[in-house]
Amino acid sequence: MRYLTAGESHGPKLTAIIEGLPAGLSLVSEDINQELSRRQKGHGRGRRMQIEKDQVEISSGVRHGLTLGSPVTLTVENNDWTHWTKVMGIEPISDEEEKEVKRKITRPRPGHADLNGGMKYGHRDLRNVLERSSARETTVRVAVGAVAKKLLSELGIEIVGHVKEIGGIKAGGVPPVKLSELREKTEASPVRCFDDEAAVKMMQAIDDAKKNGDSIGGIVEVVAEGMPVGIGSYVQYDRKLDAKIAGAVMSINAFKGVEFGLGFEMARIPGSQVHDEILWSESEGYTRRTNRLGGFEGGMTTGMPIVVKGVMKPIPTLYKPLQSVDIDTKEPFSASIERSDSCAVPAAAVVMEHVVAWELASSLIEHFSSDQMKVLQRSIQEYRQYTREF
Repeated sequence: MRYLTAGESHGPKLTAIIEGLPAGLSLVSEDINQELSRRQKGHGRGRRMQIEKDQVEISSGVRHGLTLGSPVTLTVENNDWTHWTKVMGIEPISDEEEKEVKRKITRPRPGHADLNGGMKYGHRDLRNVLERSSARETTVRVAVGAVAKKLLSELGIEIVGHVKEIGGIKAGGVPPVKLSELREKTEASPVRCFDDEAAVKMMQAIDDAKKNGDSIGGIVEVVAEGMPVGIGSYVQYDRKLDAKIAGAVMSINAFKGVEFGLGFEMARIPGSQVHDEILWSESEGYTRRTNRLGGFEGGMTTGMPIVVKGVMKPIPTLYKPLQSVDIDTKEPFSASIERSDSCAVPAAAVVMEHVVAWELASSLIEHFSSDQMKVLQRSIQEYRQYTREF
């Protein structure tokens, strides 16, 4: 499977086209809209989320609630577009109209794509960069991931994203063992954290950052259960599934690190405390005593839950802006301010959940190549039986 997204932050709409979905997958707009709603929630979100009420339109590839096997087109309208029609219009504008349009942006913001993006594409108005590099694009990536999640659910695979840390405040204790309980607990939290005491402290840290004109980042975790053994490959570097997931996580705006299982902690402990001992029983087949490697060995799934964490840096748009340099005058200035959040970590957990879901679904389609949902389900069921009897 593959997909492409298109659209600017303040353009008329965001679009994605998905190719490679099998025919016969049950899919309606509400499957996607409920996930888009989750992305918009979270303590620390800015004014843009009060303007946008994201709803998807499925305009191809689905008939009477079932996928056809042809490309699926998803679009999400930007409600704020009505205020940006002249600034972001498609058609050329006259000199007179140019004067009415907001001045061009020539002050790149530290931490954004503004300066190097302007250099790369030759844009002297940096709005041409920031409109596409904006995290608004994650809206349609969540929409795509929602389709992937629907496919995973029909194959018996669950996936949940939640917050582990914000601004140095860590969730304590052990999260609920059942993913259904973890989902219920974190969805009820304003910061998507299972630890109520830590959640209160996280919200206070977000409020303090906002008062100070600052921003804070954090760590989010995604857990997936039900993936068959051996998905991915050790044969070539570009077929390792954990590598594909790592790349997908790092492609999310503001993400700067990713780890599986114990992750970087493995550098500080001996191998006897890292590797997962192998067990076998007649009822379950092969299992692991622990899951320190986060569900992967040799770039392939082990059958244990997939556990992956991502690090989100503080959002670089600050209300006490950092110093920058005007690209026209070369004089120092305070960086331009665009509407922003003081913390988007809770929303980032939803985004990461969906990009991981896409990689899992895509890997299953690649492994069990099928044009029909029923055939795919049967193939995976037979494969699960084979691995239990191996």
